[in-house]
Amino acid sequence: MMQILVSNDDGVKAPGLEALAEELKCIAKVQVIAPDRDKSAASNALTLDKPLSSYVHPNGYISIDGTPTDCVNLGVAGIFGVIPEVVVSGINAGANLGDDVLYSGTVAAAMEGRTLGLPGIAISMAAAHPSHFASGAAIAKNLILKLTSLKVAPRTMLNVNVPDLPLAEIKGIHVTRLGHRAVSQTPIECTDPRGEVRHWIAGVGTAIDNGPGTDFYAIEHGYVSITPVHFDMTHYVVMNNLEDWLENI
Repeated sequence: MMQILVSNDDGVKAPGLEALAEELKCIAKVQVIAPDRDKSAASNALTLDKPLSSYVHPNGYISIDGTPTDCVNLGVAGIFGVIPEVVVSGINAGANLGDDVLYSGTVAAAMEGRTLGLPGIAISMAAAHPSHFASGAAIAKNLILKLTSLKVAPRTMLNVNVPDLPLAEIKGIHVTRLGHRAVSQTPIECTDPRGEVRHWIAGVGTAIDNGPGTDFYAIEHGYVSITPVHFDMTHYVVMNNLEDWLENI
């Protein structure tokens, strides 16, 4: 039976995590290792300035006082007695579309799995307060059942976004590219009770590249979006231009 490591960035008590783990138990052995609190937007951060602590909850889930990437790094290393074959991250409460993947701890957890040589899948519901985690869990299960027949390029993981709809109302699955957002809103200045000026990082920008073929478009029209995300960030097309530029310096 397949061994799956499940993690997330919403924290070990998040309902999306439980929905995913319990659904995957129908087809695999599941180990849950997740942050002990909400670590949304932690991206690929590793905790290097302190040792990490773990806690085993009564339901068997393991929490770590670190980031999603920490959780997967420890889990894939077999620190807790299990060597996984697949890393699945989610189910996130909120979409991870377009430029969101740069910040998402959900995507980062799956990416860490892929970095360490395992298939990685990130699952997110396209609603801030989802009502249909069961749909996301069912989609995840169906994808994993077919995973052995999929050949994915090195350094590539799958970013999956699911409309917050009953499963029967989802129209299908589209393979998509990442869209893009406008520049995020201006940080919000506020004053704390002691008179100190503070700043809240503002929300993400609106979608501006959201036409057919993008992840934004698929979600908007009731389809699951699957985007292969490749984390070799080299812009190969620019390399020749850069070499020409350097010759003139």
